[in-house]
Amino acid sequence: MAVTKDKELELIRILEHHGRIGTDVLAKMLDENEDDVKKCMKKLEDEKVILSYATLIDWNKVTTEDHIAAMIDVKVTPQREVGFDEVAARIQRFPEVTALYLMSGTYDLSVMVEGQTMEGVARFVSRKLSTLDAVLSTTTHFRLKKYKHDGVIFNQDEKDRRMVVSP
Repeated sequence: MAVTKDKELELIRILEHHGRIGTDVLAKMLDENEDDVKKCMKKLEDEKVILSYATLIDWNKVTTEDHIAAMIDVKVTPQREVGFDEVAARIQRFPEVTALYLMSGTYDLSVMVEGQTMEGVARFVSRKLSTLDAVLSTTTHFRLKKYKHDGVIFNQDEKDRRMVVSP
């Protein structure tokens, strides 16, 4: 018996927040056969619905190395027939870029960048990003502290941590 669309959506929601849950536990949570859950997960991976299984690390507790993150608002000139896709494709190839979004509002693209120093991020903006023909302007915001990321609250007391599966 195959997993229904409703169960498939429930599976996706669970995996989004708890990617390390075993298929045996998932099967119990979904009231499904474990083999059917495995087949469903494989199908979702093949269809590129599930893109990866990520682990969120609080690097401040692991290392004292400097780590700088910045969000860069970018105003660009859209290209004929491809809009923002061509410039986005160029920007996403830079190794410093960890995320890239098309936005509504004053700026067109939001670029998330990581580096070792503020100077390194500034160099990326001035030598790589700003020099692209389609880029009109940039505004860089440096992350000072991380409070919450992907639904996980940082620096929270252990007694307050709870494994919650969102609907």
